[in-house]
Amino acid sequence: MEILIYTTSGCFYCTQVKELMRRANLPYEIIEVSTMEDRQKFKVNNPKVIGFPYVIIDGEPIGGLVETARFLVQKGLVSGKKA
Repeated sequence: MEILIYTTSGCFYCTQVKELMRRANLPYEIIEVSTMEDRQKFKVNNPKVIGFPYVIIDGEPIGGLVETARFLVQKGLVSGKKA
């Protein structure tokens, strides 16, 4: 499974999605979108993106933290129950 996570520095939700991947024991690649120019370019090339993190799994756009969590629960890779 190839997982790309587009993040920005200091992003709380980006940290949470990384923790979610850790809990699921899934390897992932971080792509830092650090400058405003990088963010704008990314959003132009990916018009459905409204914020970060943005996760793509096996070439399929998943979305942000909530959408990624939902995807992983549906696939049985993490539990939907609170610890």
